[in-house]
Amino acid sequence: MGSWGLVTTVKAPEEQILAFVAHHLGLGASRLWLYFDDPDDPAFERVAKLPRVTATRCTDWYWAMRGGRHEQHQNRQARNARHTQRKCKLDWLGHIDVDEFLHAARPVSEILGAIPPDIPNVLMESFEAMHTPDLPDDIFTARHFRGPLHRQHRDLHSAIFGPAAVALPKGSLAHAIGKSFCRPAVKGLAIRLHEVFLNKERLRSQFHPELRVLHFHAQDPVAWRRALPFRLVSGAYHHPIERPLQAFLTDASDEVIDQFYEAAMTLTPEKIDLLMAHDRLVTANLTLRAKVQDLLAGRLG
Repeated sequence: MGSWGLVTTVKAPEEQILAFVAHHLGLGASRLWLYFDDPDDPAFERVAKLPRVTATRCTDWYWAMRGGRHEQHQNRQARNARHTQRKCKLDWLGHIDVDEFLHAARPVSEILGAIPPDIPNVLMESFEAMHTPDLPDDIFTARHFRGPLHRQHRDLHSAIFGPAAVALPKGSLAHAIGKSFCRPAVKGLAIRLHEVFLNKERLRSQFHPELRVLHFHAQDPVAWRRALPFRLVSGAYHHPIERPLQAFLTDASDEVIDQFYEAAMTLTPEKIDLLMAHDRLVTANLTLRAKVQDLLAGRLG
């Protein structure tokens, strides 16, 4: 069995933070480290009192002790992860976002405990939450999660994405690179935003077949449209790998954006069957509201 924990930098509504905590404590995390990007977030007091949670306010003093606050949130996330790594005594440490949820068919500790001791990290494939309008609200709400269409899935692109395929050459609207677990005690190892570096060189890893991350990136069309300007200018869609997507959506009309979302983020029965046939679909009911109720009632931890 392998002890494990997660580190994340949070800037989200309180119920979403509680959902993240409740889900992962329920999976057996030994500890969760949460860094509050907004040091005045009122959720801090409640979260800091939860079992097996270490909460840190990212104050001016906190950043001053680390050479100053970086403007890019991705760099702040990576620096917070390495701050936890240096003090983590667990066998494994994972770095994911507050809108990402581990998914595995058997206990995570069993999966990690079975990894050979000479392997310093594992990569978890990210499956993005699809929009299903008739589901009851569950804080983060989705039932189907689509995996990236990698090179071996190129024949599926047009069938799954339709007219949006030209803007999604990497086979996903959200990131397709995945997220990592690492052995925090390995000398020279550094966990970053997605991957792990050893002596400043990126470790190339295969996706672990039993560990996946369910990513709530664009399942809510209203929230996605609200976040779109930021993502195009300085967020997730501003990265060089996203240039086709950025070019497609920048200055697009409302009608074109709506058509893109319908093609990229909704599933028909035919698409579901096709994705299932190629192991590109996870179907899960996370019951996040029920897990939060258990957490606050002291039934977790």
